[in-house]
Amino acid sequence: MGYILLAAVAAFFAVVLIRTLRFTPKPQPPVSEETVKFDREKAVSALAELVKCRTVSYNDPALEDDGEFQKLIALLPELYPNVFLACDFDQLPDRALLFRWPGKRSDAPSVMMAHYDVVPVDESGWEKPPFAAIIEDGVMWGRGTLDTKVTFNGVLSAADHLIGRGFVPENDIYFAFSGGEEVNGKGAPNIVDYFAANHIPVALVVDEGGAVVGNVFPGVTKPCGLIGIAEKGMMNAQFKTRSSGGHASSPKPHTPVGILSQACVNLERHPFKMHLTKPVAEMFDTLGRHSNFLYRMIFANLWCFGWVIDLLGRLSGGEINALLRTTVAFTQMEGSAARNVSPPEAKMVANMRLNPADSVESALAYLRKTVNNDAVEVTALESFEPSRISETGCPAWDTVAAAVAETWPGCIVSPYLMVQCSDSRHYGRISDHVYRFSAMDLTAAERATIHGHNERIRLETACKAVEFYIRLMKKC
Repeated sequence: MGYILLAAVAAFFAVVLIRTLRFTPKPQPPVSEETVKFDREKAVSALAELVKCRTVSYNDPALEDDGEFQKLIALLPELYPNVFLACDFDQLPDRALLFRWPGKRSDAPSVMMAHYDVVPVDESGWEKPPFAAIIEDGVMWGRGTLDTKVTFNGVLSAADHLIGRGFVPENDIYFAFSGGEEVNGKGAPNIVDYFAANHIPVALVVDEGGAVVGNVFPGVTKPCGLIGIAEKGMMNAQFKTRSSGGHASSPKPHTPVGILSQACVNLERHPFKMHLTKPVAEMFDTLGRHSNFLYRMIFANLWCFGWVIDLLGRLSGGEINALLRTTVAFTQMEGSAARNVSPPEAKMVANMRLNPADSVESALAYLRKTVNNDAVEVTALESFEPSRISETGCPAWDTVAAAVAETWPGCIVSPYLMVQCSDSRHYGRISDHVYRFSAMDLTAAERATIHGHNERIRLETACKAVEFYIRLMKKC
């Protein structure tokens, strides 16, 4: 019996070792050595003009300055004159802008997206004025420099350059821009409606998402070019309980706030189940092969070491955990209006990002089961489902991956799951070739300024965005 057990253990370790040794890097997209040249000063100047427009979106439209949005739109013919000479241009409802660059054919058009609205700014927390586009030491400061006027400018500057050189794409290319992405506006859905109503067979969509980043995957030292092939859903879940209220000097054993606090603890102690969905499985299978031996052993043998990744996610939280499961972040709690009054009603809200294996309905069911208290009413305030998962290993994927690899030589191009939300989720209605890639290489410190204070971009990064879209358009 002992020999049988010993042989089984030896066989187990042999299988693990062999699978680890065979878990070697996959071939990366072929890289062209073609040099891309364009007017870099013109591209930077155009970006600065966009940043100077205070196109701030608010959930309350009355707070928005429509004049600033119209100012930006009016600037476009001046900034990108060749685009307006060669392309059809339409303004759709809800500040949606749609350009069509006619190609040699119209049977497999591409769509390149961005949004030109930005989030509000607390100017007191900024070192430089957020709408002045100040350039110092090779860096441009301003709201929207990263999110996403850089890609808006990258798309139009690339097209303006190519049109000026007489280039005509093989297929039609559409430039689709939203002026309300930050508030889940209807601009992008209106554009998708246009494509659907006109039976336009969209073959490729590129929107914001991943980027070229370093130190984001265990044991990998090379920069990674992450292309999102799906994004998580979103739900704001409300937890509410009621009582008869009363003076705080003689409280009941469990106050409404105490009841909700227990619900919060229950959910934080019992996170959603891990799901290794296609975007994450392909990311692990790509990047894990470039990791050190210990992590390669884990990622090559998830059939027996998946629990390690699950445990790491549970204990550390952060990006790896967000890739693995539906996350619950409690963000708001409301109780009594007076310090000495037990509240007749208490509420709290959790912002949730839904794993592609979950749904709004299944997530609500899990919340109610885990809270396990009929006194707590759990409802969804706002929600939308996880996006459709796009294909990899197909011509559309290969086109985007090759453009990334050529623009940032040496990076590891990989699929991934986008944990934030974007306008591109609407395109799942008409295409399973929707890819999320913000054409930039970004440090952790730079990523932290998105939606925060002191958003800024290196001028070299802004120019790389133009280069990426030039390469991409020449492949479409």
